[in-house]
Amino acid sequence: MLNSFKVGDNAVYPAHGVGVVKAIETREISGRKQSFYILKILDNGMTIMVPTNNIQSVGLREVIKRSKVSEIFKILRKRKVKLDHQTWNRRYREYMEKIKTGSVYEIAAVLRDLFLLKHEKELSFGEKKMLDTARSLLVKELSLAKKVKEEAIEKEIKTIFGAAFSVA
Repeated sequence: MLNSFKVGDNAVYPAHGVGVVKAIETREISGRKQSFYILKILDNGMTIMVPTNNIQSVGLREVIKRSKVSEIFKILRKRKVKLDHQTWNRRYREYMEKIKTGSVYEIAAVLRDLFLLKHEKELSFGEKKMLDTARSLLVKELSLAKKVKEEAIEKEIKTIFGAAFSVA
Protein backbone atom coordinates (compact mmCIF):
# COMPACT_ATOMS: atom_id res chain seq x y z
CA MET A 1 0.00 0.00 0.00
CA LEU A 2 1.31 3.43 -0.87
CA ASN A 3 1.59 5.96 1.89
CA SER A 4 0.86 8.85 -0.41
CA PHE A 5 -1.23 9.68 -3.43
CA LYS A 6 -0.79 12.42 -5.99
CA VAL A 7 -3.45 14.59 -7.59
CA GLY A 8 -5.02 12.55 -10.40
CA ASP A 9 -4.37 9.16 -8.75
CA ASN A 10 -7.19 6.70 -8.32
CA ALA A 11 -7.75 5.46 -4.78
CA VAL A 12 -10.27 3.04 -3.27
CA TYR A 13 -12.21 4.30 -0.27
CA PRO A 14 -13.92 1.43 1.60
CA ALA A 15 -17.66 1.01 0.99
CA HIS A 16 -17.71 3.97 -1.43
CA GLY A 17 -15.46 2.62 -4.14
CA VAL A 18 -12.97 4.22 -6.44
CA GLY A 19 -12.32 7.91 -6.28
CA VAL A 20 -9.86 10.23 -7.92
CA VAL A 21 -7.61 12.50 -5.86
CA LYS A 22 -8.75 15.96 -6.96
CA ALA A 23 -6.53 17.94 -4.58
CA ILE A 24 -4.31 17.80 -1.55
CA GLU A 25 -5.21 20.64 0.79
CA THR A 26 -4.07 21.86 4.16
CA ARG A 27 -6.82 23.04 6.48
CA GLU A 28 -6.75 24.33 10.00
CA ILE A 29 -9.00 22.35 12.29
CA SER A 30 -9.15 23.14 16.02
CA GLY A 31 -6.05 25.31 15.69
CA ARG A 32 -4.04 22.49 14.06
CA LYS A 33 -2.97 22.41 10.44
CA GLN A 34 -3.70 19.13 8.72
CA SER A 35 -3.33 17.87 5.13
CA PHE A 36 -6.23 16.16 3.38
CA TYR A 37 -6.75 14.23 0.18
CA ILE A 38 -9.83 15.57 -1.54
CA LEU A 39 -11.38 12.52 -3.22
CA LYS A 40 -14.21 12.57 -5.72
CA ILE A 41 -15.97 9.19 -5.78
CA LEU A 42 -16.43 8.13 -9.41
CA ASP A 43 -19.70 6.28 -8.92
CA ASN A 44 -21.76 9.07 -7.36
CA GLY A 45 -19.66 12.25 -7.47
CA MET A 46 -19.46 12.47 -3.67
CA THR A 47 -16.48 14.42 -2.31
CA ILE A 48 -14.62 13.01 0.67
CA MET A 49 -11.81 14.56 2.70
CA VAL A 50 -9.30 12.03 4.04
CA PRO A 51 -6.53 13.15 6.39
CA THR A 52 -3.24 12.25 4.68
CA ASN A 53 -1.83 10.89 7.94
CA ASN A 54 -4.86 8.65 8.42
CA ILE A 55 -5.10 6.64 5.21
CA GLN A 56 -4.22 3.29 6.83
CA SER A 57 -6.89 3.58 9.50
CA VAL A 58 -9.63 4.55 7.04
CA GLY A 59 -8.49 1.89 4.58
CA LEU A 60 -7.71 4.15 1.63
CA ARG A 61 -5.71 2.08 -0.85
CA GLU A 62 -4.54 1.85 -4.43
CA VAL A 63 -6.61 0.16 -7.13
CA ILE A 64 -5.46 -3.48 -7.36
CA LYS A 65 -2.77 -4.37 -9.85
CA ARG A 66 -3.81 -5.83 -13.19
CA SER A 67 -1.90 -9.00 -12.28
CA LYS A 68 -4.28 -9.58 -9.33
CA VAL A 69 -7.51 -9.39 -11.37
CA SER A 70 -7.38 -13.11 -12.21
CA GLU A 71 -7.49 -13.87 -8.45
CA ILE A 72 -10.75 -11.94 -8.21
CA PHE A 73 -12.26 -13.92 -11.09
CA LYS A 74 -11.08 -17.12 -9.40
CA ILE A 75 -13.03 -16.10 -6.26
CA LEU A 76 -16.12 -15.39 -8.38
CA ARG A 77 -15.87 -18.79 -10.11
CA LYS A 78 -15.48 -20.76 -6.89
CA ARG A 79 -18.64 -22.82 -6.29
CA LYS A 80 -17.73 -25.04 -3.36
CA VAL A 81 -18.56 -22.43 -0.76
CA LYS A 82 -20.56 -22.78 2.40
CA LEU A 83 -23.46 -20.40 1.98
CA ASP A 84 -24.63 -18.55 5.02
CA HIS A 85 -28.14 -19.74 5.90
CA GLN A 86 -28.69 -17.58 8.97
CA THR A 87 -31.44 -14.98 9.06
CA TRP A 88 -31.17 -12.43 6.28
CA ASN A 89 -30.43 -9.55 8.67
CA ARG A 90 -27.53 -11.37 10.34
CA ARG A 91 -26.18 -12.32 6.91
CA TYR A 92 -26.64 -8.72 5.77
CA ARG A 93 -24.58 -7.41 8.72
CA GLU A 94 -21.77 -9.90 8.02
CA TYR A 95 -21.68 -9.05 4.32
CA MET A 96 -21.76 -5.32 5.10
CA GLU A 97 -18.74 -5.73 7.39
CA LYS A 98 -16.89 -7.43 4.53
CA ILE A 99 -17.76 -4.61 2.13
CA LYS A 100 -16.67 -1.99 4.67
CA THR A 101 -13.19 -3.54 4.82
CA GLY A 102 -12.67 -2.17 1.32
CA SER A 103 -10.92 -5.41 0.35
CA VAL A 104 -11.62 -6.22 -3.27
CA TYR A 105 -11.30 -9.93 -2.34
CA GLU A 106 -13.99 -9.65 0.36
CA ILE A 107 -16.27 -7.72 -2.00
CA ALA A 108 -15.83 -10.43 -4.65
CA ALA A 109 -16.76 -13.09 -2.07
CA VAL A 110 -19.90 -11.15 -1.08
CA LEU A 111 -20.90 -10.78 -4.73
CA ARG A 112 -20.37 -14.51 -5.38
CA ASP A 113 -22.22 -15.59 -2.21
CA LEU A 114 -25.21 -13.35 -2.91
CA PHE A 115 -25.38 -14.51 -6.55
CA LEU A 116 -25.34 -18.14 -5.40
CA LEU A 117 -27.89 -17.48 -2.68
CA LYS A 118 -30.11 -15.65 -5.17
CA HIS A 119 -30.47 -18.88 -7.12
CA GLU A 120 -31.53 -20.79 -4.01
CA LYS A 121 -34.06 -18.33 -2.70
CA GLU A 122 -35.44 -14.83 -2.95
CA LEU A 123 -33.04 -12.21 -1.59
CA SER A 124 -34.32 -9.57 0.82
CA PHE A 125 -34.50 -5.98 -0.41
CA GLY A 126 -31.33 -5.16 1.55
CA GLU A 127 -29.48 -8.14 0.08
CA LYS A 128 -30.51 -7.17 -3.47
CA LYS A 129 -29.21 -3.65 -2.84
CA MET A 130 -25.98 -5.07 -1.39
CA LEU A 131 -25.56 -7.38 -4.41
CA ASP A 132 -25.82 -4.33 -6.63
CA THR A 133 -23.37 -2.36 -4.45
CA ALA A 134 -20.82 -5.20 -4.47
CA ARG A 135 -21.19 -5.59 -8.25
CA SER A 136 -20.78 -1.86 -8.81
CA LEU A 137 -17.69 -1.57 -6.54
CA LEU A 138 -16.07 -4.57 -8.20
CA VAL A 139 -16.84 -3.56 -11.78
CA LYS A 140 -15.47 -0.05 -11.29
CA GLU A 141 -12.21 -1.23 -9.70
CA LEU A 142 -11.60 -4.14 -12.10
CA SER A 143 -12.23 -1.96 -15.14
CA LEU A 144 -9.61 0.51 -13.91
CA ALA A 145 -7.17 -2.29 -13.02
CA LYS A 146 -7.51 -3.92 -16.45
CA LYS A 147 -7.86 -0.58 -18.28
CA VAL A 148 -11.03 -1.72 -20.04
CA LYS A 149 -14.57 -0.38 -20.21
CA GLU A 150 -16.91 -1.32 -17.35
CA GLU A 151 -19.14 -3.13 -19.86
CA ALA A 152 -16.33 -5.61 -20.56
CA ILE A 153 -16.08 -6.46 -16.85
CA GLU A 154 -19.88 -6.68 -16.56
CA LYS A 155 -19.89 -9.13 -19.47
CA GLU A 156 -17.14 -11.24 -17.87
CA ILE A 157 -19.05 -11.39 -14.58
CA LYS A 158 -22.30 -12.30 -16.36
CA THR A 159 -20.44 -15.06 -18.20
CA ILE A 160 -19.13 -16.46 -14.90
CA PHE A 161 -22.53 -16.52 -13.21
CA GLY A 162 -24.62 -17.23 -16.30
CA ALA A 163 -22.72 -20.39 -17.20
CA ALA A 164 -22.85 -21.60 -13.61
CA PHE A 165 -26.61 -21.45 -13.47
CA SER A 166 -27.69 -22.52 -16.93
CA VAL A 167 -27.13 -26.14 -15.90
CA ALA A 168 -29.18 -25.85 -12.72
